[in-house]
Amino acid sequence: MPAQMNRRKGRSLSFEDAVEFFNYVMAEKPFLPFLIPLVLFAWAFERWVFSFSNWVPLAVVVWATVQYGNYQRRILVEDLNKQWKRVILNTSPITPLEHCEWLNKLVMEIWPNYMNPKLSIRFSSIVEKRLKHRKSRLIEKVELLEFSLGSSPPSLGLHGTRWSTSGDQRLMRLGFDWDTNDMSILLQAKLAKPLMGTARIVINSLHIKGDLLLMPVLNGKSILYSFLSAPEVRIGIAFGSGGSQSLPATELPGVSSWLVKIFTDTLVKTMVEPRRRCYTMPAVNLRKKAVGGIIYVTVISASKLSRNGLKGSPSRKQFERSSDEQFVDKDLRTFVEVELEELTRKTGVSLGSNPSWNSKFNMVLHEETGNLRFHLYECTPNNVKYDYLASCEIKVKYVEDDSTIFWAIGPHSGVIAKQAEFCGKEVELVVPFEGVNSGELTVKLVLKEWQFSDGSHVDNSLLTSQRSLFGSSNFLPRTGRKVNISVMEGKDLVSKDRYGKCGPYVKLQYGKILQRTRTAQALNPVWNQKFEFDEIGEGEYLMIKCFNEDTFGDDNIGSARVNLEGLVEGLVRDVWIPLEKVNSGELRLQIEAVRVEGSDGSRGSATGSGNGWVELVLIEAKDLIAADMRGTSDPYVRVEYGNLKKQTKVMYKTLNPQWNQTLEFPDDGSPLLLHVKDHNALLRASSIGDCVVEYQRLPPNQMADKWIPLQNVSRGEIHVQVTRRVPELEKRASLDSEPSINKAHKISSEMKQMMMKFQSLIDDGNIEGLATAMCELEALEDTQEEYMVQLETEQVLLLNKIKELGQEILNSSPSISSRFSGT
Repeated sequence: MPAQMNRRKGRSLSFEDAVEFFNYVMAEKPFLPFLIPLVLFAWAFERWVFSFSNWVPLAVVVWATVQYGNYQRRILVEDLNKQWKRVILNTSPITPLEHCEWLNKLVMEIWPNYMNPKLSIRFSSIVEKRLKHRKSRLIEKVELLEFSLGSSPPSLGLHGTRWSTSGDQRLMRLGFDWDTNDMSILLQAKLAKPLMGTARIVINSLHIKGDLLLMPVLNGKSILYSFLSAPEVRIGIAFGSGGSQSLPATELPGVSSWLVKIFTDTLVKTMVEPRRRCYTMPAVNLRKKAVGGIIYVTVISASKLSRNGLKGSPSRKQFERSSDEQFVDKDLRTFVEVELEELTRKTGVSLGSNPSWNSKFNMVLHEETGNLRFHLYECTPNNVKYDYLASCEIKVKYVEDDSTIFWAIGPHSGVIAKQAEFCGKEVELVVPFEGVNSGELTVKLVLKEWQFSDGSHVDNSLLTSQRSLFGSSNFLPRTGRKVNISVMEGKDLVSKDRYGKCGPYVKLQYGKILQRTRTAQALNPVWNQKFEFDEIGEGEYLMIKCFNEDTFGDDNIGSARVNLEGLVEGLVRDVWIPLEKVNSGELRLQIEAVRVEGSDGSRGSATGSGNGWVELVLIEAKDLIAADMRGTSDPYVRVEYGNLKKQTKVMYKTLNPQWNQTLEFPDDGSPLLLHVKDHNALLRASSIGDCVVEYQRLPPNQMADKWIPLQNVSRGEIHVQVTRRVPELEKRASLDSEPSINKAHKISSEMKQMMMKFQSLIDDGNIEGLATAMCELEALEDTQEEYMVQLETEQVLLLNKIKELGQEILNSSPSISSRFSGT
């Protein structure tokens, strides 16, 4: 009985619990009462009407279709939201401030091994060029010995960055803060009087702080960048001499402030608003370094010129809204001066507020960038002084895909930028004058030619470089070559004579060697004189000065400099060089690099023949200067050759002497110097000119006939014949100093390397590289042919020598000769 009672009690508790659970479910799930009849209905429908296994898949398909539609609708909404945000971002004049901790972290990671070496190389070349042209009064010469920017990169956007809009131009403002104390820039300075001596200047710290502006142009192909205002600059300096301890910068007065001034002036003139620099991002990088170029500048016309607007009364906007009547100044006489570094040219004078000039000028760029400045002047009648009105500028830069970019300051400090995809393409720009309220200048620019350090060049006749981008086997280092400069003619030279007469001559200086042409008598002279120089590396310029000969002192009528970097043997550069520091004048030069005849043994030797001699014939001189009061001279020539000194006879009372004397010297490679003197019986002989006779590279036993201009005087030439005499037994058809066996191994090794290169290029499918390799293979075949000719010549010489030795043996031994004669 108790067990049955317990069993009943358990059943009652379980029933109550079930009821309680059911009530709980009904409270929490109010739709359950409807779900149970629905399940019963579905069971009855499946049992008696339609099978459950047939309609469930259909329901699943319908459900999946609905879910997919909802998903696509959500994706569309998200995409529309993104596009709307992008539209808001592009049309909004300013974006929210964003912090750049991620950018500075990235810069810190890549600075030591990428950015620091790359920027150090780039900036060191810029610093070297700046130091050559600008020196302190206390410093005579500065040489850069070491350049490293240290391990501390600049910080960008410490207070955040944002995009803004100015007109149609998008701008990014970015904070720039660079404070480094471990940089190392070592300068070797030669101190001027009264300090004298040398000093090593060490720049060990640098602080630059300012706000950068970044402006993408040309659809993102380039970025213009500049400082919003002049940045804060501090430079820490120490100096010492030799191994002595560095002293504080204050011990060398003016150097710290001088360097800060150079740095600040450079920034203000080149990259402080509205001056901007350009960073290009070409799709193709041909990896060539431009070292110069030729650009044609055509000043077409100006518009909206007004004395009131150019002298700055109302704002430019007010002038633009005003009627054209305010720009009518019929009596305004203006001209434009075009300036590119020290090269200047002027247009003619034109009348009115919309003058037209159409003046074309030939200008020269000395590096991959250039800054063309256009100065507008007013020419007042009966007044020798010109009134400066306004100016504007256009910058030019070579892009690594062989195109050229031009940019300028646009209206309201905006940007004007255009790109010429190839040399010879005309680009026309309408540039507003800066700092005034009205006026625009229309110019047309044509970049005719770019020249590169590898010797190639791109001009308007060829859209690709004339040499391979990968070099050529005939391109030699600059050491051991000669540079031939031919001064052909001049045109439009300036005449400082009131009668319009001109007696021009040209002085050429390359390194420490100075040469001079003869004097012509025309404003468009023809010289056709050739000069030879030893090639100098490190980007040495050929300095040119043109003078007008005058009785009371020669007048400088222009100068120029020519970059001789990248000359290629066998190609003659025929160029017109515009003269600087004058308003007109050009010189035509032909420039050619030639192989030093003794460097590979092909034709001569630079160090002398050992047992030969130098034969110098002093024939005559002409147009010598008068050293006597009677207007004549008593000239003779003193010849210096190493420690040997010889002289000719004296020719009395003549400016055109004839000596016809032959002098001989042992050939040891010493310089051959000629000093033309005026003989005086009582006083010391006076110099009437000097020159150097180049003979070291002459082929053996071949005479050179030369007219050599005399240096350190205004005129005079001397006529000489020089020959390097070598005994016949010592002559060799091939003077290759390299042993034959070594050269054979070298040619074989080069041929194997060429075959491996061909296989690699074929595997890579590099068609352009294969074309270059074919040119190199042809040059190698030429070398091989020359080597075969050399072997044949040496064989003949060796057989002749054996024959001569055999004959000497027979002559010296009677018994042997009798035995041979008996047989």
